[in-house]
Amino acid sequence: MGVLLRRYLIAGLLVWVPLVITIVVVRALVDFMDRSLLLLPPSWRPEALLGYPVPGLGLVLTVTIVVVTGLLAANIFGRRIVAIWEGLLSRIPLVRHIYGAVKQVAETIFASNGEAFRKVLLIEYPRKGIWTLAFQTGTASGEIQRRTEAEVITVFVPTTPNPTSGFIMMIPRNEVTELEMSVEDALKLVVSLGVVAPRELARGTAADMPREGR
Repeated sequence: MGVLLRRYLIAGLLVWVPLVITIVVVRALVDFMDRSLLLLPPSWRPEALLGYPVPGLGLVLTVTIVVVTGLLAANIFGRRIVAIWEGLLSRIPLVRHIYGAVKQVAETIFASNGEAFRKVLLIEYPRKGIWTLAFQTGTASGEIQRRTEAEVITVFVPTTPNPTSGFIMMIPRNEVTELEMSVEDALKLVVSLGVVAPRELARGTAADMPREGR
């Protein structure tokens, strides 16, 4: 009886836990996006027009604002406005450093021909024989490349279970193993503490693992 009860309990948790967490995360995102409605005049908001709030309307407004902004910034007139705006920000001592760094990171990540977070790598860290996942973020250049004997690449090693934090490393290209798994699968592996293994990894065997000195 106890074994059956435990079995049913686990089966129920496997149904409800992912569902509840998904609902909580989606609701938090929708609530956050709905704050964009504060940009509208009070008389234009759903509460004033309809008499009740409309969940998710802020998400539509946010996407619309982003698309319209991109449309304006893609033409000559819009680029001139952006250049003037960035010129003003560059004159503010603290803001110019923050804005410049964030813009450079965003341009690197969202560039269609960029290398940032396009490849999942396997590296030996923190010592030989121990492997960890990393994401290639670029190719080292300038002084870093001149002072190294081999061609090095820049990788980001995420922490678990929070992959938004981590550290960067410069590693010789011939000392990393490029994996076929997607970035999404790698992030699942990191966030789940290794519990949720990608299908490619689950089908692999010990013989498929890279060997030292490869």
